[in-house]
Amino acid sequence: MKREKNKLKAKLDNGQVAVGSAMYSWSPNTMEVAGYSGLDFMRIDTEHAWRRDAEIENLIRAAYMTNIVPLIRLDGNDPNLPGKAFEIGAGGIIVTDIETVEAAKQLVANCKFPPMGRRGYSGNCWSGGWGARAGGDWVAWSNQELLVGVMVENPETIDRVQDILAVPGIDFALFGPADYSMAFGQGKPLKQDDRVTDALHKTIAAAKATGTHVMFNPGSSNEAIATAAEMGVTMIEVGNDLGLVRSAWSKAVDVIG
Repeated sequence: MKREKNKLKAKLDNGQVAVGSAMYSWSPNTMEVAGYSGLDFMRIDTEHAWRRDAEIENLIRAAYMTNIVPLIRLDGNDPNLPGKAFEIGAGGIIVTDIETVEAAKQLVANCKFPPMGRRGYSGNCWSGGWGARAGGDWVAWSNQELLVGVMVENPETIDRVQDILAVPGIDFALFGPADYSMAFGQGKPLKQDDRVTDALHKTIAAAKATGTHVMFNPGSSNEAIATAAEMGVTMIEVGNDLGLVRSAWSKAVDVIG
């Protein structure tokens, strides 16, 4: 792995809006196409597209080949997973079920090498060049350049979202409207609901107050993307790979009738 500045982090630090998507197909070819399309990041989902095998390493290699930052969404706050994700080359992680300040602090500790945290050291990994690019420079680069994100997807988290985002080492929050709206007990996700919109606004305000960022998937229409940017979303996730393909094919079928 060639050690460079995190393209996504640099863009956010410069006050720019980043654009990416989400991946459920686990296709390295799709990752390459995303990179060639100019996207800044790709969220690799391991929460709902369940995989724990070597294929994720191929996705990350494809990402680095085409200059797109791979973000891995991890399922739950397992203390061992952040280090593993970073060792195989993730440019950032997103962790579910971070609902308290203490959980956020523990997450950061699992992500950062000492003295910032307690991540275990081994340079014998792809990110460390199998030892050839490890050592102090790699430790400093890892602590500085790798992004740490949390999910915001329930009303309890919204009540303390600013305190969570204020934890040193937390870089962004991914707002999840589907699970947030499911908490209202309607038996389905609610795409249009004032309570969801209000929670998104609160998350954006908390991010602005703490100097962090919000990732949100508004859909793939030009109008929705522009609205998200105007609201203050700084990491816009445009649909997902399979959903975009399905939409295009469905529109083609509708034309034929």
